[in-house]
Amino acid sequence: MQFRTLEQLAAQCTERSMTLGHYMLEQQSTESGRSPEQEFATMSAYYDIMREAVERGLTEDTTSRSGLTGRDAQRVMAFGAEQELSLGPAAGEAMAYALAVSEVNASMGRIIATPTAGSCGIIPGVFLSCQKRFGWSDEQMVYGLFAAGAIGYVIANNAFVSGAEGGCQAEVGSAIGMAAGALTELRGGTPAQAVHAVGLALKNSLGLICDPVGGLVEIPCIIRNGFGAVTALAAADMALAGVRSVIPSDEVIGVMLEVGSSMPEKHRETAQGGLAQTPTGRKIMRNLRRKPDPEES
Repeated sequence: MQFRTLEQLAAQCTERSMTLGHYMLEQQSTESGRSPEQEFATMSAYYDIMREAVERGLTEDTTSRSGLTGRDAQRVMAFGAEQELSLGPAAGEAMAYALAVSEVNASMGRIIATPTAGSCGIIPGVFLSCQKRFGWSDEQMVYGLFAAGAIGYVIANNAFVSGAEGGCQAEVGSAIGMAAGALTELRGGTPAQAVHAVGLALKNSLGLICDPVGGLVEIPCIIRNGFGAVTALAAADMALAGVRSVIPSDEVIGVMLEVGSSMPEKHRETAQGGLAQTPTGRKIMRNLRRKPDPEES
């Protein structure tokens, strides 16, 4: 890739009058040796899987094998149909879609890791709900995924996207930043505004620990995806309104690296701290250990 930082990415896109999505497609094609058409087709197939996951999460039984989670997306949608959500219908739908995809993941369904399975609901939640709301074409959405990919590339190469390395800020936080920056571009924002959206989003998730109850990607992961989608919408709106990340986004990524590196091991996907070690969390763990695997019975 011809860029290593978000500042470089925005500068190169501005200089060439390209969007982040178009530029990333070009860069990906050059690096892989595959044609732009081939790369676009692959990303388009990924978007189809995201759409399928949202639909499944809203219409099918998503009860996880553990029995701990499932159908919360459907509960949110049903509540929103009965009375007005405090968030409003648009943000509420994004939240429900994000929950839906995360529940599909927990129930062993097919998802796209964006950037990880633990944060798989945020980008589909934001993208599919906004596509429905603004009437964007699938082609626009696929370029949006390339924009999100460019942002994720910078984060992964300057910090981390793994909860085991940097806590949930590295998974859910990165996904929020990727979704916010891409949405800013989809709504007509400049490359610089898209980059500001990333910084605004990441600052709001710094220090978020990874504390999966029972070691499963369910509690609190699924709920964090729902909240993450709402945060991404807010960050994009701030950036489009002209709000800037006073601390440059690349420096915010550097702070994420610093915070994650100093985070205690018990708060990095080990289920040895945080919510996983509350009295209820420990009780759930004990019950899971006693529960036979349904596939073995």
